[in-house]
Amino acid sequence: MEAVKEVRLSDRQLFIGNEPSAPHSGQYFATINPATEESIAQVAAGDREDTDRAVRAAHAALASKEWSGMDATDRGRLLWNIADLLEARTEEIAHLETIDNGKPIFESQYVDIPLCVNVLRYYAGWADKVHGATIPVRGENLVYTRREPVGVVGAITPWNFPLLLAVWKIGPALATGCTVVLKPAELTSLSALRFAELCAEAGLPAGVLNVVTGKGSVVGQALVEHPLVDKIAFTGSTEVGKRIMQTAAGTTKRVSLELGGKSPNIVFSDCDLEAAIRGAHNGIFYGKGEVCAAGSRLFVEESVHDAVMEGLVARAKRAVPADPLHPKTRMGAIVSEAQQKTVLGYIAKGKAEGATLATGGEAVKINDRGFFVQPTIFDHVTPEMTIAREEIFGPVLAVIPFKDEAEVIRMANDVKYGLAAAIWTRDITRAHAVAARIKAGTVWINMINTYDAAAPFGGFKESGFGRELGENALEAYTETKTVWVNLKG
Repeated sequence: MEAVKEVRLSDRQLFIGNEPSAPHSGQYFATINPATEESIAQVAAGDREDTDRAVRAAHAALASKEWSGMDATDRGRLLWNIADLLEARTEEIAHLETIDNGKPIFESQYVDIPLCVNVLRYYAGWADKVHGATIPVRGENLVYTRREPVGVVGAITPWNFPLLLAVWKIGPALATGCTVVLKPAELTSLSALRFAELCAEAGLPAGVLNVVTGKGSVVGQALVEHPLVDKIAFTGSTEVGKRIMQTAAGTTKRVSLELGGKSPNIVFSDCDLEAAIRGAHNGIFYGKGEVCAAGSRLFVEESVHDAVMEGLVARAKRAVPADPLHPKTRMGAIVSEAQQKTVLGYIAKGKAEGATLATGGEAVKINDRGFFVQPTIFDHVTPEMTIAREEIFGPVLAVIPFKDEAEVIRMANDVKYGLAAAIWTRDITRAHAVAARIKAGTVWINMINTYDAAAPFGGFKESGFGRELGENALEAYTETKTVWVNLKG
């Protein structure tokens, strides 16, 4: 297979008020292609002053006639136009995602960017359907409610799905008339900056969407602290989410959090084993395992354990890490050297704590470059092991045998996370009964890692609160105002 071709882009500035903007500090940082270890571009390092400029631009746009006076139908049409522009540039944006994140171009071009387009079109349809209600009350009064935009939204997004998770927030925010300051992950800022340019090209008024790149500890912190930011929408680690909650209390701004996961994937002996094996493989190795809802804990009923392991190991050995830009590659590069070291550290812990390494477990390079890790499967993992309790965010699967339904439900729920789960069985009664007892925001039955713009997504427990996608997400971006009218004259 040929080496990854390096692409050198021009330096990337901030995007404020529909214009590229140089950073206040004059500082830039390199964004690295994790498959080649080469610099792609220099990206502006925003600071508190830049964040303040962006927030003030968003605040001014919120009150402008051009945005606040825009008919809801026209907002929907504008969102649809943005979706059209993004769809027309799918190949370009997918290429940016792949060289910035290391994910296979197949995922970027045929899954992630099309999902972005679908989300934008879904919320375009909602723009003129967010409304209040009239309420019957005592006395000669008319009472009705209005759904108004919450205001300026600070969106802070991670590096695993750089544009998709940003669009999950931007879509409902714009549909409801909010304005946005987006802080993309420092490691993967390129697609967000290009998307903001497309929004301006589509006719989005200046200041409605702004992008400030830089460190989370600087830009993200400034967003959470800023008194003119009305809501924070965050996707990322549980630890950072807790700090955001604490800081946001200072200005009592609204917060929604989509945090970590350690999702159980449960295989009962009566299931379609081939489908379950295929699902278990995709559930952990899609996106290199850098997926918050990854099925990283595989619970297998003892009677089918050996058959499942045989199928899984065979599949994993075929999923060879390779050039992410090659159309047939299904296992790309870990997003950074630091994350690669984190994943390898967890693999070392798995070995040290007595789990059986069934396959993988090594770092590899392609043409002597890149932060690749082999698809890794540990067998005979016990629930107290580190690899069964902590989010690894890499291609590492922990297989845990179980005896019966009661035992597997207890083990599945015995972690601090509650983001997602999957169940494989032909017994529909069992499927619904187990789904009801699993503490998770999403439960898949005889499928895994499937998403739709209309289906809400979010977590229980330390996986966060609030829901993204679907009608539910609109609640996070609107305030309900109650209006009383005296009809007695």
